[in-house]
Amino acid sequence: MPREITAFSNPLVKRVRNLREKRHRREDGLFIAEGLRILTDAEESGRLPRWIFYTAEMRNHPLVRRLSTACEADGGEAIETNVDILHKLSGKDNPQTVLGVYAEFDTTLDRIDRSAASIWMVAQSLRDPGNLGTILRTGDAVGAGGLILVDDCVDPFSVEAVRASMGALFTQTIAKANWAEFLAWLRSGPGQLVALSLRTDIDYRQPAYEAPTFLLVGNEARGLPSDYEDACDLRVKLPMRGKADSLNAAIATAVMAYEVLGQRR
Repeated sequence: MPREITAFSNPLVKRVRNLREKRHRREDGLFIAEGLRILTDAEESGRLPRWIFYTAEMRNHPLVRRLSTACEADGGEAIETNVDILHKLSGKDNPQTVLGVYAEFDTTLDRIDRSAASIWMVAQSLRDPGNLGTILRTGDAVGAGGLILVDDCVDPFSVEAVRASMGALFTQTIAKANWAEFLAWLRSGPGQLVALSLRTDIDYRQPAYEAPTFLLVGNEARGLPSDYEDACDLRVKLPMRGKADSLNAAIATAVMAYEVLGQRR
């Protein structure tokens, strides 16, 4: 049976509200996901929330009932609340009527099975949560294995990044590493590292990509450091016919991913 919480002063409300800040997510090892679709995607990927919050209007929704039952059977807790509490938890003026609190995933490189997919995404010093979420969604769309975050990237468990991923956070494997760790891991097995670069004349449609292909995109403002590019197996460039000299990082990654997918097909 769900517990009812309607007081802003409730300790659990305060604890979950604090998860909007990175230091509290790190301390608790928890993060927030919002929306029935995202929570359903998480369940289908084998992830259940520690707590699921929903409004009274959603009490009898079949998916909410299924999620609540599964959550409680897994040792979690279902909580019925109101829109005002959900607003406080999510920070949105028009919050979703269902919200889940999840344990953060293991993000070590050891989790990556490079043989599980022929395409992998790699982002270096990515700073925008919207771009991170879009890259995860692209990875899901092309059947990529996941996303490896190199160096100082935006937190994939931030409310904004989780929201932007539209559930792909739960379908894609995520790992974090510094450049030296990632490069050593990559070279310990098969894998072609392909950089999206402006320092090349090779059109992205020209090469034959080898599996597994690791697509590397750099920081939104600075791109990739030159020594990182030099360590790659291949540098490719998207043609720019107008005055702009580059595409948005997430869009460029999507174009590249679909080119690789097209070759696989």
